[in-house]
Amino acid sequence: MQSSILRHVVRSAYSRASGPATRIALIRHLSSDKTPSRTALYEFHQKHGGKLVDFAGYWLPVQYNDQSIIKSHLYTREYGSIFDVSHMLQTYLKGKDVISCFESICTADIKGLRNGTGTLTVFTNSSGGILDDLIVNRVADDVLYVVSNASRKDVDMANISNAVSSFKTNGKDVSVQFLSSDDQSLLAVQGPNAVKTLQKLCSKDLSKLFFMNTTTDTIAGVEGCRITRCGYTGEDGVEISIPSAQAEHIATALLDPTIGNLKMAGLGARDSLRVEAGLCLYGNDIDETTTPVEANLLWLVAKPRRVENNFPGSDKINSQIKNGVTRRRVGFKMDSGAPPARQHVEIYNNEQQKVGEITSGCPSPCLQQNIAMGYIREEYKKLGIEITLKVRDKHYHSAVAKMPFVATHYYQAPK
Repeated sequence: MQSSILRHVVRSAYSRASGPATRIALIRHLSSDKTPSRTALYEFHQKHGGKLVDFAGYWLPVQYNDQSIIKSHLYTREYGSIFDVSHMLQTYLKGKDVISCFESICTADIKGLRNGTGTLTVFTNSSGGILDDLIVNRVADDVLYVVSNASRKDVDMANISNAVSSFKTNGKDVSVQFLSSDDQSLLAVQGPNAVKTLQKLCSKDLSKLFFMNTTTDTIAGVEGCRITRCGYTGEDGVEISIPSAQAEHIATALLDPTIGNLKMAGLGARDSLRVEAGLCLYGNDIDETTTPVEANLLWLVAKPRRVENNFPGSDKINSQIKNGVTRRRVGFKMDSGAPPARQHVEIYNNEQQKVGEITSGCPSPCLQQNIAMGYIREEYKKLGIEITLKVRDKHYHSAVAKMPFVATHYYQAPK
């Protein structure tokens, strides 16, 4: 299972870096003339035994020498891990018209958010396809903080810049600042012990910081760090935006065994954790040809925005809500002994008719069986429906399964 997960995450890394239209083989990446960028923790990763790969144009660890990907995955679920996600695009938007500007390109009801809270959302195109998935935080009435995917950095920057430019041309008050990883780093601290360890390094009471809430605080003596309660693993945790000059200092402080038992983790564990949590990977599970309705992400299209019908592709998405779709993203569990189902594995019904395709899959360390997600014809989306997956010209039994595959532990506010 260990080597299987490693092969999968390398494939996923490169598919995410290149996008669905221009998939590039591993050997081509390794021989590319373009040198990957380094995060502020590049030498830190090397010093701690990180095995670095080119991911979305950055050198990032796929795992560390002290534990396998499977052990790192399970350690995150049981205790907690630190992931370097500094390759992600961090953006601040400011001005009294910032909310209406950002709502013009995404599906979130930012007007309805309280200051200090955020939400997952998507950028959409005129056909309702997903340009990217991202988190937008309403810091104040006139300030937004956004984190989006590294592989879509150029697309996102152009999309945001065009919206800002259009609003400014019409006399609106809005500006944008794209943060460079040279200046600002991002660490994801995930797992049951993540926040209790961070709490010992900062002054604010993090028990009041609920899922999708954001604040600023001093961490290990470093002022002005942004702490957002979110993550990509299904576990409780935070993402902390910190000055790159202090990234190693804060990472070292979080690893101090006298205050906690966190370990560094890499892309391998991050990928298998997100599949278990049923979370999408851009370029695999969602892309510009996929709508939120098809992707089973309708909850990202806020109800007030459906009524307003004023975001890109809103007519198409509202039509799909009313009239339905022909395919849907669902989960699958495979029988014991079946090989993992990777991206592009075909899905068949009992009459041996192709009815869909896998977009992500891996061995689940927690469930000890192979899991996957993909798109299937609408009439086959119900839980328990039996299908077969064609892996290396052989058909293996599977069934539609509930996602997330394992229970999530987001730190929700009391109702």
